Amino acid sequence: MANGHSHQTDVVIVGAGPVGLFAVFECGMVRLNCHVIDVLDDAGGQCTALYPEKPIYDIPGFPRIEAAELVVRLKAQAAPFRPVYHLGEQVQAVEPLSGGFWRVTTSKGTVLQARAVIVAAGVGAFGPNRPPLPGIEAYEGKSVFYYVTRRETYRGKRVVIAGGGDTAVDWALSLAEIASRVSVIHRRDKFRAAPESEAKLKALAKSGKIDLVVPYQLHGLEGSDGQLRAVTVATLDGATRRIEADVLLPFFGLSMSLGPIADWGLALERNQIAVEPSTAATSKPGIFAIGDVVTYPGKLKLILTGFSEAAIAARSAYALVHPETPLHFEYSTTAGVPDA
Repeated sequence: MANGHSHQTDVVIVGAGPVGLFAVFECGMVRLNCHVIDVLDDAGGQCTALYPEKPIYDIPGFPRIEAAELVVRLKAQAAPFRPVYHLGEQVQAVEPLSGGFWRVTTSKGTVLQARAVIVAAGVGAFGPNRPPLPGIEAYEGKSVFYYVTRRETYRGKRVVIAGGGDTAVDWALSLAEIASRVSVIHRRDKFRAAPESEAKLKALAKSGKIDLVVPYQLHGLEGSDGQLRAVTVATLDGATRRIEADVLLPFFGLSMSLGPIADWGLALERNQIAVEPSTAATSKPGIFAIGDVVTYPGKLKLILTGFSEAAIAARSAYALVHPETPLHFEYSTTAGVPDA
């Protein structure tokens, strides 16, 4: 990993999530060197930051793989091509240079010059939607958490989960196996989760293994020195209820934005980068975009779609880096990969 210096490379990849990591591999397969920038302190994007222990079921060849394990395998797959990672840095500026090069500058003063830039920024900059509870900041990171990064942390705890989407329901089902008590707060009886998951949740509630606290909303917190003792909830009519708790997990979705990418002058549609799907090209020659950050007719927001887009972007970047040498297509079974 490197930062605070000037570098020259073939491709700068913005985003070290699964799709960005696979882009390193695909670029390597066409003999392009990469530097990778990510604002998070570790590679993996949402898979690392939000749900490392959650299983993913639609990765080809893996009937089930945990998000963190997928990231480990993608990093290992990219390793033979010796990418340079600039983690904990945010791209501040992308400026055109003469000769068709781009200069990329980060928040830590790192300057990179490359012929091609591949944006694999996922959902862009993201953070939790925080409930408007007075004093909640004092509990954050101690007994109020917006992500579950290690399930075992909650063993034997009294856990209160607030929310009605897939994340809230999935973690309620999972933590019910190890927590001393799980209470789920939602403002109505109908959940926005997958029907099978909602059915399992209500079956566990009926058997007494989960408390469904509906229709209620978060109202207040009790505790001291960052440690919760109880969560107060209220109905729309003002009736309140006190739930003893060691931990509160508010799952109200993510607040997402493109961050500085929005100022690069790229053509956008509904806060996503518009690309030509056959090349992954944006409206700026030499800048490509892949993964959840892009849009085009028929776009599917799946990791495997992003993997395909990474292969397309790598070959488009090759044409810029080596315009005098046509790319001879080879399957990986023929080309092989270098030893790590």
